[in-house]
Amino acid sequence: MALKFLDKYPKNTARHLWVLRPLYATLKNMIRTTIHRPVTIMYPYEKEWIPDNYRGRPGLVFEKCLGCGICESMCPTTCIEMVEVDDEKLGKVRRPQVNVGRCMMCGYCAEYCPVNAMTVTPDYELAAFTREDLIFDPYRLKWENVTQGMEVHLEEHLPSNLAKGIYDQPTAYFKVDRPKLIEDKCISCARCSKTCPVGAIEMVEVGVNEKGKPIKHPKVDDSKCVFCQQCINICPKSALEINEVL
Repeated sequence: MALKFLDKYPKNTARHLWVLRPLYATLKNMIRTTIHRPVTIMYPYEKEWIPDNYRGRPGLVFEKCLGCGICESMCPTTCIEMVEVDDEKLGKVRRPQVNVGRCMMCGYCAEYCPVNAMTVTPDYELAAFTREDLIFDPYRLKWENVTQGMEVHLEEHLPSNLAKGIYDQPTAYFKVDRPKLIEDKCISCARCSKTCPVGAIEMVEVGVNEKGKPIKHPKVDDSKCVFCQQCINICPKSALEINEVL
């Protein structure tokens, strides 16, 4: 019944010729690539040049890693897990293990690493026959000849500096916030001091209790702290909280 209303509108033949435009582009490209060199390459025998800062699979500089776990907490796909491995000099250490099959190559682990131990690499050929082969342990994660382009430096501008008109003093993100102690909640268990991967927390005596035993509270060395938040996460009484520096 609706077809009878089509006769009321004029027929425009040009409107139906739009399909010829992509066909013309395809034919033009076919003729050009037939006469000249094809746009494709003989992969895998030929490969395109990849820059150093290409965000392929993550890489690890084993000697620089602190085992702070920031890369694990910042990973948006939770493909990083801190595992214990044997080191010739340090013994048992915690280092990142990456499930490359889940990794989306965003480079966040390299951005947030405070010592540039996690890097991006130009490695993108990651095909495997099993899922287990896609799990890169800390030793397999290593990448030889790490260049400066593989390091991703993340810097922030403080709102307080922007309000003052200071635009040329960016700072590293891990220098912005610091753990803050709530003294009434602290039970002097020293867990924060023991778990700190960089030794930035020291238990100092602040007084004595009713039994005459010393009361010790954690003191944070800002020059060493990388704000991995391990002390905040492990505190049994939530006596440590984030002190945001604006």
